[in-house]
Amino acid sequence: MARFFKPQKRKITDTKHKEITISRLDHLGSGIGHINGKSVFVDGLLPGEKALVQLTEDKKQYARAKVIKRLTDSQARIKPHCPIYDQCGGCNLQHLSHSGQVEAKQLALTELMSKFAATEQQQIFSQVAPIVGSDLHYRRCSRFSIMPGAGKLQFGFRKKQSKEIVDVEQCPVLAQSLNELVPPLRCLLSQLKGQKHLGHVELVEADNGRVVLIRHLKPFSDKDMTLIRHFAQEHNVILFLAPTSDDIELVHGDAPYYELEELKLHFSPKDFIQVNREVNKKMVRQAADWLDVQPGDRVLDLFCGLGNFSLPLAKRAKTLVGVEGIEEMVHRATENAMCNKQTNAAFYQANLDDDVTKLPWAREPFNKILLDPARAGAAGVMQHVVNLKPERVVYVSCNPATLARDSQVLLQKGYQLERLGMLDMFPHTGHLESMALFTKK
Repeated sequence: MARFFKPQKRKITDTKHKEITISRLDHLGSGIGHINGKSVFVDGLLPGEKALVQLTEDKKQYARAKVIKRLTDSQARIKPHCPIYDQCGGCNLQHLSHSGQVEAKQLALTELMSKFAATEQQQIFSQVAPIVGSDLHYRRCSRFSIMPGAGKLQFGFRKKQSKEIVDVEQCPVLAQSLNELVPPLRCLLSQLKGQKHLGHVELVEADNGRVVLIRHLKPFSDKDMTLIRHFAQEHNVILFLAPTSDDIELVHGDAPYYELEELKLHFSPKDFIQVNREVNKKMVRQAADWLDVQPGDRVLDLFCGLGNFSLPLAKRAKTLVGVEGIEEMVHRATENAMCNKQTNAAFYQANLDDDVTKLPWAREPFNKILLDPARAGAAGVMQHVVNLKPERVVYVSCNPATLARDSQVLLQKGYQLERLGMLDMFPHTGHLESMALFTKK
């Protein structure tokens, strides 16, 4: 009988300790070295450092390894300022100085774009100074995990590559006003009879107060609700309860908002907002400057969210159209435009991975376009961007790999990558945000 399937022998990873020297960092902050000619990615090591490592994953093209023992230390290595850095899964670059992080990310971005977004006609682009803010207490929002126990309630962040929770008393990158809420909030949650039904807690620093959202899987008792309301009043917080992942209820305080370019942008604690207030302000201003928005321009903002870029751009333009995949965010952006009396801004819902050419807004002319997609990038809409023939395109990216991929569509159609800049949105982490300007002569 013919045999149609032959099982492959499972490759056994060589777990013997091996010596490696790190040559550079990748765009996620992992050290890159070579063993037997193969690239090996190792978290926690810096360029120039030697270490004994053990392979944890061995693919055909690359491998990953964990550190067994550092043999040499880089002069750039510093002592992490967080006492739980070796456990917490939030930060992965505190062993490198902040200036060293910025330099490494800028280098990784330049190398990636030079390698994957280049064409024979592409001229050397201008590498602009990175947008940088404070590296401490910069986060204005964060999610805390909760785990009731026989003793102390666990309240903190997930451990590295684990579902376990590391307790957090204070977080060096969290806004100080939110850090001040952690002890009394932990005390409140520990007193609740229904603590075993808690899901998670989200903290946000809005410009009109501190926001606390409590996710709970079953209704709170009257006694628990009394404690919760007393906490909200005592600490003057904007309190939301979330009985499901989709439904939230405002229990105390006014709807939260943040201020940007003399605008008030209201948001729900479920909405995505940029975590770094200082860098966000500089980023929005740079995007508007790079687009060179003039009073007669028609601007298209794709993946517009609640209007973070849209409304500041609308102040400079004749017409602004924002498009977003989540309908609730479209409603929020529309409401924000109305509240700020911006009658020249209109917002639409559309799946930007689908063909949008037949939608009414897509048939209108736009001479300048901004994109701010999620990590997956904007592959589905890039051809339509090209078809609109804008003079300028600004692409804001949270993933340099998809930025490099999507850039090729523009470069192949005669656009030039004129400027490229790194945005230090997440200090002490491997997250690399960037902004690119494409122009067509």
